[in-house]
This record gives sequence, structure tokens and C-alpha cells, in this order.
Amino acid sequence: MMTALRQDQPPQATPRPRAAPAGRSPATEQRLRTIAPIVVGAVGLGAWQLLVTVGGVSDYLLPSPAAIAREFGEFWQPILAASLVTGLNALIGLLVGTLAALVLAAFAVRFAAVDGMSAPLVAAIAVVPIVALAPVLNSMFGADSQFGRQAIAALAAFVPVFVNTLRGLRQTRAVHRDLMKSYAATGGQTFRTVTLPTAAPYLMTGIRIASSLAVISALVAEYFGGPRGGLGSFISTSAATSAYALAWAYVAAAIVLGLVFYVATALLEWAVTLIVPGGGAR
Repeated sequence: MMTALRQDQPPQATPRPRAAPAGRSPATEQRLRTIAPIVVGAVGLGAWQLLVTVGGVSDYLLPSPAAIAREFGEFWQPILAASLVTGLNALIGLLVGTLAALVLAAFAVRFAAVDGMSAPLVAAIAVVPIVALAPVLNSMFGADSQFGRQAIAALAAFVPVFVNTLRGLRQTRAVHRDLMKSYAATGGQTFRTVTLPTAAPYLMTGIRIASSLAVISALVAEYFGGPRGGLGSFISTSAATSAYALAWAYVAAAIVLGLVFYVATALLEWAVTLIVPGGGAR
């Protein structure tokens, strides 16, 4: 069955691996690609430290990396606790937004009426300003509830997952569906062998994009009321009390949290390419 499907597909150009420059082995090229960002980051931090210490830049304008690192080391426990709060809000929002996007995309592909109604809905969600919605949700659900932040993270994650999933579900060609019908395949078999492998890369791309947006949205929502404890709340409080190095330490934790979400979803995408047949090809 799958052989017949492959034969119906037009020939596609096989991507060529990136050739290493003359005189370099592939292993050397890979090491250079790994080391180069580290060197650039180290040089940037060194220039930052030199600018602050030698150039006499005030801590009010820009704390030095050394001062930020000292604050990070001294307050690592509250920073870790705040990261867990923000990370949990972002994770719940990502899961809820992804699930809602999958359900709506499946209905939009199946029913034309749902497809027509979903377009303005998704467009409206995409332009909702976090700075306007966060105070409203915090007031609606109380100062002790994290629901407002989780809802904002869910809305931010919903849009890229829905758009990418809908596009992926529409990639299945009519000739493939007709072929599956000629084999008397059920709807579940068609979905498992044709639709899912085609849509999986698009879905995972949407989740990878949404993971960073969920963290950013949850972080920004913490600026506008609600319970204390998240990274956004402590960044705002530290800056308001002139503890600028500590505020930057919380910012560094937010960057690390965003990278953790991104790497986790990238690893999930890699795992899906191994589990789902054809899930890595577009």
C-alpha cells in the first residue's frame, strides 16, 4: 500500500548535505559550528564587562556581567522558584493551546463551515494585546489565581499550532485519499498512514514556535498584577527598587527558561520523526 503511495508522488530532489570547505573534514566543520557561537558569546560578554568597568557605564544604565552573575549566585533559590512558577504557567498554556488548536484544525479540515468561522476567530486571537488582556483576566479571576497568565500563554500558543496544523492536514493529496478508498481503508487507517505522517512536521514546527511564545506571554502577563512568584513579577519589583543587577539576573533566568522550552520541543520533534513513518519529510 505504502509503495503504491510513494509511486504516485512526483519525484523530489534529494537534499544534498552541506559540503565542508576545502581542507576541512566534516568533523572539523561540525566542531567549528559548535565552538563559534560559544566564542562569539564569550567575546560579547568580555566586551560588555570591559565597557562597564573601563568605560565607566553606570549600573543604573547597564550592570556588568560580573555583577549579574554575583546576584544570580546569591539569589539562585528564589530565581529557581520563580522560574518554576513561570515555567508551569507556560507549560499549561502550551498544552491547552496545542490541544485546542488540534481539535479546531481537525474540524476546520472536515467541515467547511467551521473552516470559514475559524479564520476571523484566529485572526482576532493573533492580534490580542497581552498588555490589555492581562489586567482584565487578573481582575476577573482574582489576585491569587494563575489562570489569567495560563490563559494568555494558551492564546499565544494556539495561533501558530493551529495555522501550521491546518496547513499540514491539507497537504494530503486527493489522489492519495482516493487510493486509500480503493483499498477499502477505514478513516483511521487513512489518517494513520497518510494524513498523520504528512501533517506531523507542520504540527511539530507549530509547537516549537509556540513554546517560546508561551514563555514570553506568561512572563509579560506577570507584570500586570496577579499572584507574586513569577519571573515577570520579580523583574518588575527589582527594577522598581533599583536592584538592577538582580533584575538582569531574573532576565537571564527567563532566557534560560525559554531556551529549555525550545530545546525540549526540538527534541520532541526529533522523536516524532523517528516514531511517525515519514514524519521528518516535507
